[in-house]
Amino acid sequence: MTASQLAEKLEVTTRTVYRDIAVLQSRGVPIDGEAGIGYLMRAGYDLPPLMFDAEEIEALIVGLRLIKRTGDEGLIAASQRVADKLYEILPEQRSEETYAAPLVVSSFAEMPDHQIDVAQLRESIRAEKALWIDYRDAAGNVTDRTLYPIAMIYYIDALILVAWCQLRSGFRHFRVDRIQSCENTEASFSGQGDKLRLCWREQHELPS
Repeated sequence: MTASQLAEKLEVTTRTVYRDIAVLQSRGVPIDGEAGIGYLMRAGYDLPPLMFDAEEIEALIVGLRLIKRTGDEGLIAASQRVADKLYEILPEQRSEETYAAPLVVSSFAEMPDHQIDVAQLRESIRAEKALWIDYRDAAGNVTDRTLYPIAMIYYIDALILVAWCQLRSGFRHFRVDRIQSCENTEASFSGQGDKLRLCWREQHELPS
């Protein structure tokens, strides 16, 4: 199969396919081929079984339950799908123990309501597509901006979009609850996402 066919089937970019196949090949997975030609996995190879120890399962449970605090409806739905798959792959007894695990996560959070679909922001980060937004600052002033979105920061009381702002010619952090409207654009920054994130990390102290 070609990288384009794999990308379409998996709903990712061809860049992601190239990267992930290179990683698999470096780990000894018998995949033949190369970019521009196509890929073939030789018969007789099976991925190792996926299994977690008790502490790894507990880490997953707590992490998945904490996602509810983010207010990101897309991630909340995805976390439930992950939990369902986790229960399915575990042996029956382990599955029941996992579901009833004595790890309770408080639902308390001070996350403000969002006027836009957060999934649109995450998709633009993955696809490396520019966004046009109307943004209201703390003083109530509204500006329209074109952004190259590169990351999301999930705080307890706020969700932050990190982006290169064309209006300010620099990195800016935008509270998602202050974004009044958001539209996709035809502009792309394909291939620049990793470099922009590296520059941002060098200039800003990341939250712990």
